[in-house]
Amino acid sequence: MSFTKTTEESSKYEHLEKMSVSQLLHNINNEDKTVPLAIEKALPQIEALIEQIIPRMKDGGRLFYIGAGTSGRLGIVDASECPPTFGVPFDLVIGLIAGGDTAIRKAVEFAEDDKEQAWKDLSEYNINDNDTVVGIAASGTTPYVISGLEKCNENNILTGCITCNEGSPLAQTAKYPIEVVVGPEFVTGSSRMKAGTAQKLVLNMISTAVMIQLGRVKGNKMVDMQLSNHKLVDRGVRMIMDELNIPREEAEKLLQEHQNVRKAIEGYGNR
Repeated sequence: MSFTKTTEESSKYEHLEKMSVSQLLHNINNEDKTVPLAIEKALPQIEALIEQIIPRMKDGGRLFYIGAGTSGRLGIVDASECPPTFGVPFDLVIGLIAGGDTAIRKAVEFAEDDKEQAWKDLSEYNINDNDTVVGIAASGTTPYVISGLEKCNENNILTGCITCNEGSPLAQTAKYPIEVVVGPEFVTGSSRMKAGTAQKLVLNMISTAVMIQLGRVKGNKMVDMQLSNHKLVDRGVRMIMDELNIPREEAEKLLQEHQNVRKAIEGYGNR
């Protein structure tokens, strides 16, 4: 199968080293503005995948992200932010990266080329057909990710992907592909830029929409968030004040008693 890697095509800009800082910033910003428009075209694909994830997670399934390099790190960031934001268990949304945790900070040579490791990594979590695996790869050609999804398909596990090239091997492998075609990068081939931004935005959409559908947001508030610092405690108090129309002191007492915004609101109503 042949396809065009637009993420690898030459930048539309020449002689970057001769540009002033102002020129660099304005040109990068102009390229970044195209990312949401590319995502808009992929909204039907994003919706199709999310609609498949929700019922599985309602039945106890988990969501896995697998990727290498920047893509893997973005998946880990999204997964790691679900527990504090939505109050879900740390093992409900799981991010895996080629090369293991070491690769989060430092590149691990040839880790992305290993065709066996992704399934080994997933198997450590006793993955099953109630789970969903989303492969993330800007190029759509990463062996670690493709082989992982192939094994998932063989085992009747729902697969999706986020890639920035149309018609890639990864998109052909995933049952529910998401293709956000952002075109050439400002620095040729540097897919941590527009492609990385696109992947991050799509991951935001997936996890946020899923968590809302799972009932982890009330109105527009993160009522199940973890109260892990003073800022979040203050936010929780203000949520309770707004929801119940009570003074701050009373809201503080409720939050201290229940240690959770949702439980505090429900506890007040059950008095």
